[in-house]
Amino acid sequence: MADLADMANDFQESMLNKTLNQRVVFSDESACECLACGDEIPKQRLKLGGVKYCIECQHEVERKAQ
Repeated sequence: MADLADMANDFQESMLNKTLNQRVVFSDESACECLACGDEIPKQRLKLGGVKYCIECQHEVERKAQ
């Protein structure tokens, strides 16, 4: 018979697995220049994959989406 600690551990593990399986995976090719302003996107940011905007423009896109 499982005790409360075992049930809590099982629940936590299932929630972690669910969260990890739902994460966004960026596998598209990144743009070298921001699609909004034309500034060069830093190499470190390009490594993420699927990057289309510089950080400033990405913040603006996300703000407008809210």
